[in-house]
Amino acid sequence: MRLLRSASLAALALAATTTAYAKSEVCHAASEKQIASLFDRWNASLQTGDPKKVVANYAKKSVLLPTVSNKPRLTAEAKEDYFEHFLERKPVGSIDSRSIEIDCNSAIDVGLYTFKFADGSEVKARYTFTYKWNGRQWLISSHHSSAMPEKN
Repeated sequence: MRLLRSASLAALALAATTTAYAKSEVCHAASEKQIASLFDRWNASLQTGDPKKVVANYAKKSVLLPTVSNKPRLTAEAKEDYFEHFLERKPVGSIDSRSIEIDCNSAIDVGLYTFKFADGSEVKARYTFTYKWNGRQWLISSHHSSAMPEKN
């Protein structure tokens, strides 16, 4: 009897644990065009010259591995610091090639882009943006950008 009771208690504990992790998620529908427009939103925020407007595109818990800095930016303040200096050059980004994949409440946009600056210089780079739907809008959850290693 005692063994049976212990087994029953163990089964209930397992069921409670399993139930605690069960998650019902409603997937927000998105098209490739909508996900592609998130880069346009981000790029338009660069044009404002306001680091806070750029950082508003990022989720609170997100990572920025920037193009022209060796330092990972994990907080809003660290991202603002990066963009404050980056925006001084008046960057305008354009997509050269991309691939987009969409999943339940997440999306990834990966490819090549070019930044042109006010002084006439440019940087060609690889990028990866990952996005999460927060229930109201798509936000960047991670952004990696690195200058192309080979000169064309």
